[in-house]
Amino acid sequence: MENLFDISGKRAIVTGGSRGIGFSLAGALLNAGATVAITGSSETIRHAADCLGPASRVKGFIGDFKAPDAVERCFHESLAYLSGIDILVNNAGTQIRHPSEAFPLEDFEAIIRVNLLSAFQMAQLAGREMLLQGSGKIINIASMLSYFGGYTVPAYAASKGGIAQLTKSLSNEWAARGVNVNAIAPGYFATDNTAAIREDPVRNREILSRIPAGRWGQPQDLAGALLFLCSSASDYLSGIVLPVDGGFMGR
Repeated sequence: MENLFDISGKRAIVTGGSRGIGFSLAGALLNAGATVAITGSSETIRHAADCLGPASRVKGFIGDFKAPDAVERCFHESLAYLSGIDILVNNAGTQIRHPSEAFPLEDFEAIIRVNLLSAFQMAQLAGREMLLQGSGKIINIASMLSYFGGYTVPAYAASKGGIAQLTKSLSNEWAARGVNVNAIAPGYFATDNTAAIREDPVRNREILSRIPAGRWGQPQDLAGALLFLCSSASDYLSGIVLPVDGGFMGR
C-alpha cells in the first residue's frame, strides 16, 4: 500500500513557485522524493529554490507568464534540468480587482494570459512529453471561483472557471493514453491574493462563518491532495476538480 503514494524519483515542474501555495507545493514534492523545477516571474524564484533545497533537487527558472515565448522557454529549460517530466503543477496565477463596469481590458487580458493561457500552454508542452512515454500527472490549481462568481474579480473568476473546464477537456483526450489531468480547488487560503479580504474585519468574519473548519486554509493543507493526485494511488482518477476548502462547499 505504501508504494501507491510513492513519488520518489519523479520529475516535477511547479509554476508560480516563489511563494505561497506554489512554494509549499514544491516543498511537498521535494519532501516526498521528487526532483523539482519551479518557475516565477522574477529573481525571487532563485532565492525560493535555494530555500527549498540543493541545486541537485530543485532549481528556479524565470519567465513572465503573460508572454507565450517566456512560458515555452521556461518549460524547455525546466525539462532540460529534469531530463524529462512526470508531474506538472499549473499554479502560476495573478489577481486584479476592479468593479466590472470599470475593469480595464488590458488587466482582464493579463489575468487570462497568466491564469489560463499559460496553464494550457504548459499542459500542452508537458502533455506531448507525457504522451510519448505513456504516463504523467497534470494537476491544475483551480479555485472556489471555478464554482462561484466572486465579487469585483470577473477576470479571475473567468480564468478559474476555464481551468476547471480545461482540466476536463484534457482528461477526455489523454486519460486513455496514460496521462491523468486533475485539478485542486483551494478554498479560502491565507495567501497574498487574499490579504485584502483577511484584513477587512467584515469580510473576514463573513468568510470564516461559512467555513465549517473555522479557519482559513494554510498552503500546507494542500500537500496531501497534491501527493495523492501525483501518485499511482490516483491512476483511475481523471478529470476531477477536488475542493480542499475546510468544508466550504458543503455548507
